[in-house]
Amino acid sequence: MKGKIVMEKTVLVTGIGGLTPRSITGIIRENHPDYKIIGCDIEKKAMGFFMKGLLDEYYVCPRCTDSEYFTWIEKLVESKHIDYAFVQPESEIVEWGAYYEKNGRFPCPVFMGSKLLSESLRDKSIMADLLEGTDFIPKTIKVTQENPRFEDVENEIGFPCWIRATEGTGGLGSLRLDDISSYRSWLFINANIPEFTVSEFLTGRHLANEMLYYNGEYVKGAALECAEYVMANTAPSHVTGNTHFARFLNEDRINKFCDECIKYLEKKLGVPAHGILSFDLKEDKNGEMKVTEINIRHMAYAGVMAHVGFDLIEDTIRIMEDGNCNNVVRDQYHHYDKPYVFLRDVDVEPIILESEEIFDDPKAYFNIK
Repeated sequence: MKGKIVMEKTVLVTGIGGLTPRSITGIIRENHPDYKIIGCDIEKKAMGFFMKGLLDEYYVCPRCTDSEYFTWIEKLVESKHIDYAFVQPESEIVEWGAYYEKNGRFPCPVFMGSKLLSESLRDKSIMADLLEGTDFIPKTIKVTQENPRFEDVENEIGFPCWIRATEGTGGLGSLRLDDISSYRSWLFINANIPEFTVSEFLTGRHLANEMLYYNGEYVKGAALECAEYVMANTAPSHVTGNTHFARFLNEDRINKFCDECIKYLEKKLGVPAHGILSFDLKEDKNGEMKVTEINIRHMAYAGVMAHVGFDLIEDTIRIMEDGNCNNVVRDQYHHYDKPYVFLRDVDVEPIILESEEIFDDPKAYFNIK
């Protein structure tokens, strides 16, 4: 009996200092222990460089906006025989999209959307402009340090409201504002952030949805609720962008809402959705969902989702190796087989639990009476 032939691949993961690229790399290592994984980052102290067993090789690279960046990438791809790449963060994804438009190809195979789609979603003010007048987003305006629009914030949006930077991750520049005084103070404190969006304050659940599109086809998606945040007390908004406690959800309406939003954006921009798209949503006081951002990449908890049966990292590998989406199972409304929850914190691996009932286990409480 002939043994199965294993084709070893060499995979590049950029931005390996970040949580999401490290999560992606961990799943690649689990699923394909024979693959060679190379990581790169602009930071010489990138965490991923020094995590035992994560990478086979690592390199400090130029910034993606430097003129030497793609010369460096091309030489790395050629000399290390890289088969394909997972590109993170979003700034790098946009630059790879620009490279494609200029050269008609990527430095190596990747799975990502067009430059226009990437740029439009990375900048939250552009996304808000595209969705203005729809039910997909809360009432939102763009403000800058030079033009803070105090009257518009007070009269058009009203208090309380929510402010955040137009670009950046981890809840950058975000805070609930209760009056003009707090707004003025927040602008002063964040003088290094040039531009913000200000939106109506949403009081409901924080939801997330990760989706895979291939040339305009919605292939699969799965949702969760971000219930608590890592080191929440260190952020004025109590939102750090890193989830501490989350519930995996089987609510088809979340997937349907997000797909309708993507289809609207496809028509608006005139380009098909392609790649991984990750939604952040908040419910209003009536439980109606509103989009707060759409990320053009895997979510930070993509690795956790893979461990409970929704593995878009492996799907991405399949697409890049096959050159098509034929062998990816269609699963537009993914349902988890159990009511899983997970816990995350600093310097520890996420912990997956089969349900949150364990938190109320009587054995965990010592009765002194």
